[in-house]
Amino acid sequence: MQKARSLWQSNLGFLLAAIGSAIGLGNIWRFSYMAHEYGGGAFLVPYLVALAVAGIPIILLEYGIGHREKGASPLAFARLHPRFELLGWWMPVVAMFGIMLYYSVVIGWCVNYFFHSFTLAWGSDPQNFFFSDFLQISSSPAELGGFRQPILLATVLVWASCWFICYRDIRHGIEVAAKVFMPLLLLLTAIIVFWTLQLEGAWVGIRDHYLTADWDKINFLAADPEARTAAARVWTAAFGQIFFTLSLGFGIMITYASYLPTKTNLARNALITTGVNCGYSIFAGLAVFGIVGFTAASQGVAFDEAIMGGPQLAFVVYPQAISLLPDFNSLFGALFFLVLIIAGLTSGVSLIEAFSCALTDKFNWRRKKVVTVLCLLGVMGSLIFTSRAGLYLLDITDHFITNYGLVLGGLLQCLIIGWYVGPEKLRRHISKLGSSVPKVWNFFIRYLTPLILLILLLVAARGDLAANYGEYGTSHLLIYGVGWLLFCLMIALFFTLRPWLAARIKHKHRYGDEDLLV
Repeated sequence: MQKARSLWQSNLGFLLAAIGSAIGLGNIWRFSYMAHEYGGGAFLVPYLVALAVAGIPIILLEYGIGHREKGASPLAFARLHPRFELLGWWMPVVAMFGIMLYYSVVIGWCVNYFFHSFTLAWGSDPQNFFFSDFLQISSSPAELGGFRQPILLATVLVWASCWFICYRDIRHGIEVAAKVFMPLLLLLTAIIVFWTLQLEGAWVGIRDHYLTADWDKINFLAADPEARTAAARVWTAAFGQIFFTLSLGFGIMITYASYLPTKTNLARNALITTGVNCGYSIFAGLAVFGIVGFTAASQGVAFDEAIMGGPQLAFVVYPQAISLLPDFNSLFGALFFLVLIIAGLTSGVSLIEAFSCALTDKFNWRRKKVVTVLCLLGVMGSLIFTSRAGLYLLDITDHFITNYGLVLGGLLQCLIIGWYVGPEKLRRHISKLGSSVPKVWNFFIRYLTPLILLILLLVAARGDLAANYGEYGTSHLLIYGVGWLLFCLMIALFFTLRPWLAARIKHKHRYGDEDLLV
């Protein structure tokens, strides 16, 4: 017997959950470091252009497909045509068995550091503590070196928390959690930002390195060929950041939109989701540049010497700054890592939801059993990233998943809607629900956005073919990079080849009885 599909209790609950999925750890450390590397305030120009021509068009596409077809991505694409079902499985499989397996471990790092904050356990050398004492990192990806028990236990706690939130239906699980976590996240972030602004040297860091624009770094029309190439990388990075930060290509937004009531203003929701997500990144950047400015002033070093990219920004730079604070060091540290934990969990539950909803859609399995089994499998899959080689493996897998797995999903979505389905039909569906979508959206989905995503793929492939990513051995890149993608593809193929219940594919649309297909 087919069960009635659960719906969001309110549009606010949907928005908070969608924004929570978009806002993750990358909004805090990845965006800020990219702004530092790519021209400070000037980076906002390509970032906002990317939002307009890629971020908003694709999120509208995903909201529209999910809402109209009333299913997670496999069901939604299967209803368009059975040949598209593989893409529908590819996206949530990559999200669940690609990203979530290592993302949960990074959240586990944050849990450990939350407790370390109370004793400032990292001491006077946070970098040595992070790599040697905390990670006890091995010399290469080939030396797994056993599991790090504190990281393993924290990772299990993260999966258990996600299980607790996802176990119940969408309105009593994820929606309730979003209504608690998201206001708390925004409040704590605001406290950290305004606290940081009071520190000596904070305004200098913000003024000279965040608000000051180096326009030369984004000038892809420069006379010097090397300058043009460097500027092109900045624009490519900006489009990549927008794509990843909005959870596009995961199947998440399709799934979340499928739980919306029939009459919902999708265009307005898309603008709110993208606006709040990007606004949060820019706002949180004040805290990052401020705390680095404070650290540089306290240690008497240049700003560029005080800042580091990637996880080191959170687990080396921030602990160093926390130790230098004149008062309430432990409280500031606990608040900062609590922000990271909340941001991580709100994204983590969405990664699990995208795949669990796909399974319940196709097989009509009980949600509680699906979520329980997935979380148990997730814990086992995460084990390898809790080893002493975990940081290497995480780095390799993340590079291939984000540069190829997600971008490929977004590209194929645009090609299917743009060239097979026809964007005008989906645009009319979205426009009937409230705010009108301009016709230029058709041009973006058919031509501009897929061209940009194709360029992202080619740039990534060119770089990887020119030199081994991160100077890792070829065998490690093939196993943990290419191999991981192939593993996800095999899972997607397995579920694609399973038969559907006939009642699942049939669906009567409330708005427009015509077939969406050309």
